[in-house]
Amino acid sequence: MKLIATMSSGFEAVTKKELQDLGYDVQTENGKVYFDGDYEDIAKANLWLRSADRIKILISTFEAKTFEELFDKVNDIAWDDWLPLNAAFPIKARTVKSKLFSERDIQAITKKAIVNKMADIYKRRGRLPESGAKFQIETRIHNDIVEITLDTTGDSLYKRGYRTEHGVAPMKENFAAALIMLTNWHADMPFVDPTTGSGTIAIEAALLAKNVAPGILRKFSFEDFDWFDPMILEKEKEAAKELQVAPELNIFASDIDGSMIDVAKLNAHGAGVLHDINFKQVAVKDLKIEGEDGVIISNPPYGQRMSDMDSVHTLYKQMGDVFEPHASWSKYIVTSDLEFEKFYGKRATKKRKLYNGAIRTDYYQFWATER
Repeated sequence: MKLIATMSSGFEAVTKKELQDLGYDVQTENGKVYFDGDYEDIAKANLWLRSADRIKILISTFEAKTFEELFDKVNDIAWDDWLPLNAAFPIKARTVKSKLFSERDIQAITKKAIVNKMADIYKRRGRLPESGAKFQIETRIHNDIVEITLDTTGDSLYKRGYRTEHGVAPMKENFAAALIMLTNWHADMPFVDPTTGSGTIAIEAALLAKNVAPGILRKFSFEDFDWFDPMILEKEKEAAKELQVAPELNIFASDIDGSMIDVAKLNAHGAGVLHDINFKQVAVKDLKIEGEDGVIISNPPYGQRMSDMDSVHTLYKQMGDVFEPHASWSKYIVTSDLEFEKFYGKRATKKRKLYNGAIRTDYYQFWATER
């Protein structure tokens, strides 16, 4: 099968490397990485990818410039290979730079074509029951080229299953993991998250260091597919557990808000890494950074979290004052505030444009100058 891993814009290279590290040959486009695989690979990719949103099966691709073409080519697909008679199959539609621009009509035509084909295959008249497992179909059209896909993931891969509590505008787990993988951090280096909030960045760092498969606690849509052998996932999970390690970690996570430290500890406990992270209530201005050759990753307030800009800009200045004397440390700060460098007091070595949901952000990278 041709499989597709999707991710937030800006993280394509991270997901590409993850798949290559798992042994796949890949092709990359905006927001997507293509790779070939079988049922085992569906399970493995869902289980192991830290930066991706979901894994889809590419069922068919073709050109369509009219609704008649779209109907006929969707109707030509052997839908009984994918959908049982009672399958619930909602349709999503996306279109960009194409003659077929009405997503509602694309959705309706796709649905009608599948129903027509399924009725012929299963010798049914009238509506199909759709009382069984959910098979999420998407019709995506770009420059008149149609991709019909089946989602195997269900809830986005950022939902690891460990976070029970969160604060205002929490960072998604896969976004946090990707931020870490864009740094030079390794498990034998000190790590500081000075604005930890609900603890996501520190928790993802600990899971990465311990080689815990990020999907080990959760359920996936493909588990309900009648053609998927449940033993495949069980075997992949058992193999993943054998690969876990237990290094000595130096991960420190702090926040000015004591109630958020309590939340972060609950989430760390759910992830099984509470004893791998040193949580402490402390303001950035009072932070004492110990050790050499470490990495700081901070997600300070921005977007809907920026209720008081003066206070936020004061925080940025405090970050510069506290972080920059530690020349052997690399510092990484993600924010949508375009004036960040002005208040931090230094220009970043590099900036990377990212999207945290719909919010455009920059990842400011200040690389170590002493080793």
